[in-house]
Amino acid sequence: MAGIFGNRIVERLWVGVTRRPVAFLTSSIILLTSSLLASCGPDGNQFEMSGKFKGFSQGELYLYATDGPSQKLDTIAVVNGTFEFTTTLDNPRTYIIVFPNFSELPVIGEPGEEVTIEGDVSHLKEVEVEGTEANEALTAFRLQTSQLTPPEVAAAAETFITDHPLSPASLYLLNRIFIQSQTPDYAKALQLTTALADADAGNHALARLKQQLKGLTHLKPGAQLPQFRTTDINGQYVSNTDLTAKVNIISTWASWNYDSQNAQRKLQRLSKEHSGSLQCMGICLDGSKQDCRRNLDRDSIRWHTVCNGRMWEMPILGQLGLYFVPDNIIFDSKGRILAHSIPTNELDRKIEELLK
Repeated sequence: MAGIFGNRIVERLWVGVTRRPVAFLTSSIILLTSSLLASCGPDGNQFEMSGKFKGFSQGELYLYATDGPSQKLDTIAVVNGTFEFTTTLDNPRTYIIVFPNFSELPVIGEPGEEVTIEGDVSHLKEVEVEGTEANEALTAFRLQTSQLTPPEVAAAAETFITDHPLSPASLYLLNRIFIQSQTPDYAKALQLTTALADADAGNHALARLKQQLKGLTHLKPGAQLPQFRTTDINGQYVSNTDLTAKVNIISTWASWNYDSQNAQRKLQRLSKEHSGSLQCMGICLDGSKQDCRRNLDRDSIRWHTVCNGRMWEMPILGQLGLYFVPDNIIFDSKGRILAHSIPTNELDRKIEELLK
């Protein structure tokens, strides 16, 4: 489950639907309304998703899976307000549909199932996904918690996960509420993952997630940065011993994620202002090295950037406990961790504070 953590979000319209500032298209989203499927449903391992929605008659959506063997970014054409997507699955997968305003909607894909999506782009929190028990339960949870505070949503998510340990929707809520939160609760996530793993003893993905979370619970201020050695996009070796400034930061980003690119630009400015005192290293989750290079050139970024096209399957992510986009680890000249997973809107302040 190398990529279960998927894409980090900044402004949450609880569970699944989020909004970001409109710029160019990046990660995660929404679609809407049911379009009629063929009279016979999908066969065997085929999964079908379709929808029709108001407010977006023509264009493209992006789609990626947060789990499974590959997290490539797909494009879905929207024609006359409708869209269709069909794929073959061996196991359930969580898909994220990406809309041009940087909003997102999770859809649970299951072999042999079909779902329809209905709603209006002007009311994204009210979008409904129907057709399977997992998607309908996730929709009901989102609608019921849309007006709750973050702590209340977390409490409701814990209850849902405890009551539905075998539902794919529980794994999604675990990820989004307790791991991809602005203030991740790795201890609670580990507790809930242990319960899910106990209920589904043969699930190797849950066992791996449990191990990842154990590592994250120890990745806290004062701990030592894990040792690593890898190659950057230019084939040059880079390791933890190359980052010895007063303050060092390793951050994840992707060309399809606006927030992470904003973080890179902030780091670029800060590295110029504090030359010699701040060192940066990037890990790009693009599936294409060309996309990565294009963004590096555009923003004049010259520090080591790791990108091999393997996206979430890069071993260095697991080594460092980086499972979000964007995400980061900040450490001192001796590799002592100073901070972890600082939100983009707090990055400037935190680094300036550490450089004093």
